[in-house]
Amino acid sequence: MRASGQSDGQNVVGEGSVEAPLRFLAGGLVEVPIPSKASSLSALSLAKDSLVGGITNPSEVFCSVPGRLSLLSSTSKYKVTVGEVQRRLSPPECLNASLLGGVLRRAKSKNGGRCLRERLEKIGLNLPAGRRKAANVTLLTSLVEGEAVHLARDFGYVCETEFPAKAAAEYLCRQHADPGELHSRKSMLLAAKQICKEFADLMAQDRSPLGNSRPALILEPGVQSCLTHFSLITHGFGGPAICAALSAFQNYLLESLKGLDKMFLSGAGSGHGDTKASEKDAKHRK
Repeated sequence: MRASGQSDGQNVVGEGSVEAPLRFLAGGLVEVPIPSKASSLSALSLAKDSLVGGITNPSEVFCSVPGRLSLLSSTSKYKVTVGEVQRRLSPPECLNASLLGGVLRRAKSKNGGRCLRERLEKIGLNLPAGRRKAANVTLLTSLVEGEAVHLARDFGYVCETEFPAKAAAEYLCRQHADPGELHSRKSMLLAAKQICKEFADLMAQDRSPLGNSRPALILEPGVQSCLTHFSLITHGFGGPAICAALSAFQNYLLESLKGLDKMFLSGAGSGHGDTKASEKDAKHRK
């Protein structure tokens, strides 16, 4: 089974490169307020740079870029919309012309920055020369939203199908097989399972922006804005990736509880056999 959906040759991914999310994607998509730690930067950046002019349709395709993580024999191309470009120029990233050109895979040239700025002006985005980026550059900075979501979906698929939850659980159960600590260990596993479920339920209610969709908020604005900041920094990869990792950890906890239950049953069976043997010895002694 292939999760990536890639095929041989070039595969152009649709608008904003946002395909139908799997269950690892934490709910719907919406634009929400920038988190408090970036709000002052947002106001300063927009006031200083006059970033947004008369922006055209956010769903309009600005360009298509080849994926950075694809194999040479199976190259995907992702459509980048005007809305995505606007998000990359806005907080929390505030990319400059040089970094944006790298993200859009534009070859460096003497007048490359000026040509990019002129094209942005035509769609209502003003990117002044000499602008400084706001966020630290990571490997995720190089990904467009479509490829980041694609990576999250593939990571979720691999976590579900390949993570060795049972093997890990059985190994650690053998390390803690002392009958005296089985009950306390089971209590710890049940508590961890409950805490993990609470956090997974929170992440499932995340409505961070992805593409140009705007579903209704579920969480309080203060919490949602922080999750949105994380999503914007990772371009849609962060939330789904955490949900996938949580799912793998929950599978480990379930397998651990199953292993403990087997230990309880085997211990009870052996204890019953020992009782019968002791009764026989007592009869023989009489």
